[in-house]
Amino acid sequence: MRLAFCGTPRAAVPTLEALVAAGHEVALVVTRPDKRRARGGSLEPSAVKRAALEHGLAVTSRLADVLDAGVERGVVVAYGALVPAAVLAAVPMLNVHFSLLPRWRGAAPVERAILAGDSVTGVSVITLEETLDTGPVHARAEVEVDEKDALTLTDELAVLGARLLVEVLDDPAALAHARPQTGEATYAKKLATAERALDPSTAALYAARVVRLGGAHLVCAGQRVIVERAARSERRLEAGTVALVEGRVVVGFADGALELDEVRPAGRGSMAASAWWRGRRAQAALTWSSGAGDPL
Repeated sequence: MRLAFCGTPRAAVPTLEALVAAGHEVALVVTRPDKRRARGGSLEPSAVKRAALEHGLAVTSRLADVLDAGVERGVVVAYGALVPAAVLAAVPMLNVHFSLLPRWRGAAPVERAILAGDSVTGVSVITLEETLDTGPVHARAEVEVDEKDALTLTDELAVLGARLLVEVLDDPAALAHARPQTGEATYAKKLATAERALDPSTAALYAARVVRLGGAHLVCAGQRVIVERAARSERRLEAGTVALVEGRVVVGFADGALELDEVRPAGRGSMAASAWWRGRRAQAALTWSSGAGDPL
């Protein structure tokens, strides 16, 4: 089948690779424009653009170019923008979405599933509509969330979604007979930076979920510290304090504690939490906060 592919981040690459491997003709790849890495830095292409160029595929950042590509259908995976109705009217499109729709429609389905404590999530292949993730479902598959972090879970869903999408394209019945979504719709809005800030007034279980999102942080003695890996602890510590307890760096929350395994202090690389603590030369417990309103 002659296709257009729309996607941007690393999570979209497995589907592009699967389409090429399955023998589909990817006539055009649409991705978001190159981004500048830092102020004054060079432009960096998206993960999808890099993969497309490795396969010698035509790449554009103009979605309207799909209309002149002579394709039978489009495939959309984490493209990063809504596809206008005029384009959908001319080119029918399938979308690989990383949730069991209608649960977690929107930009951050994996992160919202983790924060909500969902035990199961999955992938849905739907017909793309102008409205947000509302299209009928051609196929879906489930995975256990367990204690996976957002990156690990996203990678798993990306591979599963790629396989499912190719199966739908190869199955005329699945392609022709999509089922309307059923059940209660929930929405996965993009996470704000503040939602990744650890808060001593919250439960330790919730804090552990925030750490699994990536980018979780706290402020200790005026220093912002990224918490990269942590686990719930049986040890008890007063909320808003951090201390070395039996050789482990323990952070207190409202109903329990987390033990920090790996952290990244501001301006430094990743390190063991114990090494960070030794560098603080702290002899007793320190206080910590979410950093909200703190001058840094």
